[in-house]
Amino acid sequence: MKAEPNQTLVLEKAVYGGDCLAHAGGKAVFVPLALPGETVAAHITESKRSFAKAEVDSVLVSSPDRVEPDCPHFGGCGGCHYQHGAYPVQLELKQQILRETLTRAGVNFAGTIGQLSGPAWEYRNRIRLALTSDDAGRVKVNYRGRRSHDLIPISRCPIASPILFDVAQRVAAWLTANDEPAQISEIELFTNDDQSQLLLTLFSESNRLDPASNLQGWLEGLHAALPPLAAGLRLQLSDGSLTPQILASSGETSLTYAAAGFEYQVDQGAFFQVNRWLVDDFVACVLEGLPTGQSAWDLYAGVGLFARQLSQRFAEVTAVESAPASLGALGCNLAGTTGRAAAATTLEFLRRNRQEREPRPDLIIVDPPRAGLGDETTTLLNAIAAPDLVYVSCDPTTLARDLRALTQERYRIEAITLVDMFPQTFHLETVVRLRRS
Repeated sequence: MKAEPNQTLVLEKAVYGGDCLAHAGGKAVFVPLALPGETVAAHITESKRSFAKAEVDSVLVSSPDRVEPDCPHFGGCGGCHYQHGAYPVQLELKQQILRETLTRAGVNFAGTIGQLSGPAWEYRNRIRLALTSDDAGRVKVNYRGRRSHDLIPISRCPIASPILFDVAQRVAAWLTANDEPAQISEIELFTNDDQSQLLLTLFSESNRLDPASNLQGWLEGLHAALPPLAAGLRLQLSDGSLTPQILASSGETSLTYAAAGFEYQVDQGAFFQVNRWLVDDFVACVLEGLPTGQSAWDLYAGVGLFARQLSQRFAEVTAVESAPASLGALGCNLAGTTGRAAAATTLEFLRRNRQEREPRPDLIIVDPPRAGLGDETTTLLNAIAAPDLVYVSCDPTTLARDLRALTQERYRIEAITLVDMFPQTFHLETVVRLRRS
């Protein structure tokens, strides 16, 4: 196949996923690490019938909003996408992307989209790193590469809580000096609001371990070498299972996370909002202006971040969660409140509710994963028709799809807020307040 020549491209706008859009030869061309209004020299890396992908060789006309990235790994590492743009411009791009995504899906909202943001650095309370060894046997920590599965050795990570990368480097140094009986391939670190506690999970891809290996003693040795804040360590198989095989553990299995006036138990492997600067304001944004009443449902409840708050406003709160890693903490966080945990998927819970004709709740909060709600869940929510519905989304594309289904039949949008939970990246969170028509 004949290689396409390099091209001069004028970037038109940002699109979801971190790229900017240009056009050449009748095709849409998607270009990363650029800004709207720039002119770049680029080479095509992938060409399809209706679109192409390109990489920038040089910036010919630079945007006045272009800045020097803070991280030396930016561009090769796949973790960040917008470090080359001033932070206020990043927020503007996300506003434009969110508005355009909703409009393209047929979701019309004439009001102003609100915005919630905080410090743009050192915000992540959780990171996951791959481990490799160099020719000298030194263990290195890595992120995944941009547009590839390559591993990129990392010397710093300016978007992570400082304690996380410090402990990750300590783990790498200890593993360099001590044999690994379990072939550690990745590590995940999670810290609480003030970096006073930390949970470390080590992942092994080996399911054929030497029966004579003292995994427990080995893990306890690593634990002893880490700072006292390392509350708990766990070694588990990296098989993607919701109930992974735990090979060894040391210390605590959870930490305490102070958020929005309460202390939450968060267990290893459980979901919790990633931005330590924004959690309190995020909760306030979700709950702002909501009524008090008899009954509320928190669907995809996690460890109960919203459900615990709702228990102060409603006589009955049902928190629905299916992930085993979150259910134990959810029950603890709701103990002694008006809330109860329901171990089920959201779809199972809604199907059962419609079959049994339970009383309609006054409020429903949904906070689904990136896949969103889907057709059946939106159909059931429309049928239940709670007076107030709050949709917390981490993907504008699936949000737009679901909002179209909800607003065509039962609901109207009262407010939309863009929450920049992931500065320097293309990811964005959205809180949508809906009211039954």
